[in-house]
Amino acid sequence: MVTPIKFTEEELKQVTELRDASQAKVVEFGQIKLEKLMTNKRLNQLNVLEEEAEQGYADLQKQEVEIVEELKQKYGAGTVDIASGEFVPAK
Repeated sequence: MVTPIKFTEEELKQVTELRDASQAKVVEFGQIKLEKLMTNKRLNQLNVLEEEAEQGYADLQKQEVEIVEELKQKYGAGTVDIASGEFVPAK
């Protein structure tokens, strides 16, 4: 039978610190991965919201063009003072 050799306290301390540091790094990698997953999920959500906002803005622009065209046909060319609600025909 082989006789085991006992490490010195300093050697055992070094091995233990190395093992603990390695385990801490594994945990750190896991935390980073989770943060990246959550960040990517949030980024995807923001992309969807951005697309919806872009579509909403395009819809508003289309609606604005339609209203301007209706008013132009009804009143002719000119400007509108929203505050007073008055239309000033072009000269």
